[in-house]
Amino acid sequence: MSSLKLSILDQSPTVLGKTEQDALQESVHLARLGEKLGYHRYWIAEHHDLKGLACPAPEVMLGIIGSQTESIRIGAGAILLPHYKPYKVAETFNLLATLYPNRIDLGLGRSPGGSAEASLALSENFLENVRKMPADIDELLNFLYLTFPDDHMFSKVKPTPVPETPPETWLLGTSEKSAILAGEKGMRYTFGHFMSDVNGPEIVSTYRKKLKENRQDTTNDVIVAVSAFCAETDEEANDLAMSHFVASVKRGKGEKIQLLSPSELTEIQLTDEEKEEIEAMKKKQIIGSPGVVKAKLKQLQKEYDTDEFMILTNTYNYETRRKSYELIASELL
Repeated sequence: MSSLKLSILDQSPTVLGKTEQDALQESVHLARLGEKLGYHRYWIAEHHDLKGLACPAPEVMLGIIGSQTESIRIGAGAILLPHYKPYKVAETFNLLATLYPNRIDLGLGRSPGGSAEASLALSENFLENVRKMPADIDELLNFLYLTFPDDHMFSKVKPTPVPETPPETWLLGTSEKSAILAGEKGMRYTFGHFMSDVNGPEIVSTYRKKLKENRQDTTNDVIVAVSAFCAETDEEANDLAMSHFVASVKRGKGEKIQLLSPSELTEIQLTDEEKEEIEAMKKKQIIGSPGVVKAKLKQLQKEYDTDEFMILTNTYNYETRRKSYELIASELL
């Protein structure tokens, strides 16, 4: 089993008593902390008009984060391609890869990242654009690698500035469909373990088989994204996780609720159905003291046969979030 790399997935959460500006500044702080602790990558997500998540434009944040870090790889997890034209995405990430050579990752996703109304405001024909995504990926890769055939109408169009090393491209997904698409396109693949109810290791295996049909080298091509809550004790870690679970089930019912502290959670009434939802969610999360988290990650490493995990941690304040990443790093890096 190869050594383990850890990376950070950041959704720029807003917490009680803090502003969206605070959330975005905390994202910069987290990237710098991740670099100091030895995390391999820092990715920031794209969301549109979603309560509690502050970043609609990863590319803007990456321009700032790149200037305040030196070595950690930075990227989008993900740019939601159905909202955009491939040429514009190629220009933007070529610009970042020119500013910060050999450090830029371009993760691609196909979810809307917000409400149906937000999707209409962004791109009108979202569902049609999802259908066209395989062709849009081809177009994007041709722009990034300058591989259009000579007779193609875009063969003389360059997404300038063209960096010496193109951004690394990744496809993010939670299903066999995304795994097959990534393999067919010869792309690296990130599987959202924390978002999926399906057999993740089986899907990752399907990806690797499909990838091998397209190219020989299939090493280091998979990241598994997990949600983790780590604290000094298992009890503290469970309190952190419960804040996230309660907010998730309440938001799922349309309630506007922030992440709450353990003392505030005692005032929240949960239905039996909500309690069952939370128990189901727990099965996909990594929760515990540093030793427990390490053991769970090592077990998942065997199941997925991967050498890299991307960790998402949303807690009720920024101090406990930073501490969780610190404890995990001290145990595994």
